[in-house]
Amino acid sequence: MMRIDVDAVTVETAGATLVRDVTLHAGSGTLVGLVGPNGSGKSSLLRCVYRAARPTAGTVRLDGDDLRALTPRQSARRLAALPQEGGGDFEFTVSEVVEMGRLPRQRAAARTTDEDRRVCAAALARVGAAHLARRGFPSLSGGEKQRVLIARALAQEPRVLVLDEPTNHLDIAQQLEVLELVRASGLTVLTALHDLNLAAVHCDRLHVIDGGTIVASGAPHDVLTPELLAEVFGVRAHRVRHPESGAVQLLFDRL
Repeated sequence: MMRIDVDAVTVETAGATLVRDVTLHAGSGTLVGLVGPNGSGKSSLLRCVYRAARPTAGTVRLDGDDLRALTPRQSARRLAALPQEGGGDFEFTVSEVVEMGRLPRQRAAARTTDEDRRVCAAALARVGAAHLARRGFPSLSGGEKQRVLIARALAQEPRVLVLDEPTNHLDIAQQLEVLELVRASGLTVLTALHDLNLAAVHCDRLHVIDGGTIVASGAPHDVLTPELLAEVFGVRAHRVRHPESGAVQLLFDRL
């Protein structure tokens, strides 16, 4: 596994500061959540982690190595990402989409090998999507597409997975399914989540971001307090315990 360290990252664009001096860590093999209101800086920060953007200041490290000192191929062998915009309607079959995940493992202009096909088939089986292999990607449901995109990420054979709102636009059963798949991957995972109850159940640790800065970090039951939720999200929260898992769950009212 691999540790992620975000050290004093700032992101500025067009005169606006989207992320300000953020430091956070995701320990090896943990599932770490980033939560906050819309526009708080979650996606801007994650884009720096998976190299879609360059921070104005600060450093992202993978097991101590500066991400920017790695070539794109080297970083893609360590880290796979599922951005919010990652679910476009590719005019490819599911198998072809998953095979795209093998590109960082292939030499330039190399053909898909039997080993590549084996890894891709195993990734599809791992997410319960082997039966979709011959389907056209655009014909899939939202939940099926997310499973296939996770399989594409797993086919990279990374040690870190970065996900930006992976449960957006999915029904509740699909949301639970996707997060259970991510948890079962055993990888180091950094994910932005919109649903605080999903974050409370599935994350080992949460970082709350508001106005581009981290305002709270810790275990979900320590972080998701009524006082913080009122201040950051503008809601009155009532904490209850899940009857089976014991995880903190939240009921909301307007302030």
